[in-house]
Amino acid sequence: MKKIIVIGGGAAGMACAVFSARLGAEVILFEKNEKLGKKLFITGKGRCNFTNVCSTDELLENVVTNPRFLYSSFSSFSSQDAVSLFEGLGVRTKVERGRRAFPASDHSSDIIRALEREMQRLKVDVRLNSEVKELIIEDGAIKGVQLSDLGRHFSDAVITATGGLSYPSTGSTGDGYKFAKAAGARVTETRPALVPMEAKEDFVKQLQGLSLKNITFTVKSGKKKLYSEFGEMLFTHFGVSGPVVISASSKIGKKLEKEELTAEIDLKPALTSEQLDSRILRDFSEGMNRQFKNSLSGLLPAKLIPVIVSRSPIHPDTPINSISKWQRQELVNLLKRFTFTVTGLRPYTEAVVTQGGVNVKDIDPSTMESKTVRGLYFTGEVLDVDALTGGYNLQIAWSTAYKAAVSAAGQEE
Repeated sequence: MKKIIVIGGGAAGMACAVFSARLGAEVILFEKNEKLGKKLFITGKGRCNFTNVCSTDELLENVVTNPRFLYSSFSSFSSQDAVSLFEGLGVRTKVERGRRAFPASDHSSDIIRALEREMQRLKVDVRLNSEVKELIIEDGAIKGVQLSDLGRHFSDAVITATGGLSYPSTGSTGDGYKFAKAAGARVTETRPALVPMEAKEDFVKQLQGLSLKNITFTVKSGKKKLYSEFGEMLFTHFGVSGPVVISASSKIGKKLEKEELTAEIDLKPALTSEQLDSRILRDFSEGMNRQFKNSLSGLLPAKLIPVIVSRSPIHPDTPINSISKWQRQELVNLLKRFTFTVTGLRPYTEAVVTQGGVNVKDIDPSTMESKTVRGLYFTGEVLDVDALTGGYNLQIAWSTAYKAAVSAAGQEE
């Protein structure tokens, strides 16, 4: 019987323990927190979007960093396998818009409890409040771990599932990077990902609380388009957030470290400039004696109107019947390209995932085993892989956990 130590009781760690024990291994799981799954508990605003029910190719298309590395993992343990896993553990599931899978109860605790019950059934030795301080490595092979209380535990394999740096209050403090470096593996530069953005202009902060739906959000470096997506966004006291912004952060984070970028909102993407001009003319014709500042209520949310008026070349008190064609064209341009400056990303405390981590060139993609130390494995967010929102990041956790468990337990797929 193989003896396996799992470091970390999050999504990847609990899955590793379950898969390894099912394959006949004796498993000890060390978790430094007082309970398991702290980050999993808050995932998807507490609803736990645990996978995306799509093909392997579509999973890979939604991976931002090193998608090719995950081909073998996704092929071995698919999103449908993830659904089957939790249905088999008694969790009723449902699929919502965008093929996002959730527990039917909308409670992440159902996913955590299901994994806990299965570990209990399989007699996994779960040690809470137990922090691994360092790995025990001899002659290029893993021998076990040393805890912060100086206790030493030996094993045939060690699986590191410590997460990254996002939401540090849940225990994600970069321990796995330290272990990787001690094992001779490289760690790439890390940054927050799937995170809101900060903006320079004061008018953005004046719009705090305004939610925009059915807009196109684009980020540019000079004239080069880095990201563009249709959807929803939100203005905040520091800048912008919401689905399209969160997704953009993963694509532009690296560039944003070097320079400020321009964000551009098309407030009326369903209309061409000509159609929007006709719409404005129609609105204007219904009250030709009104002032410009009072003429946009049919077109824009109330909170946005003063900002648009102040940024347009038309004086607020100008009567509609004296607005020129050129001025109207400038208004159309402003509505189709409402711009502001993005200065940076919000911190790890607000990030869904970490971008960067253990260099995948030092990990065997077919087993998740370290190429520098035999018997040492890395899974989940600690690796330099990350994906967009929609259940893809948790699927990375399940799939890489499966790969590591099969190899660590000495099984052939």
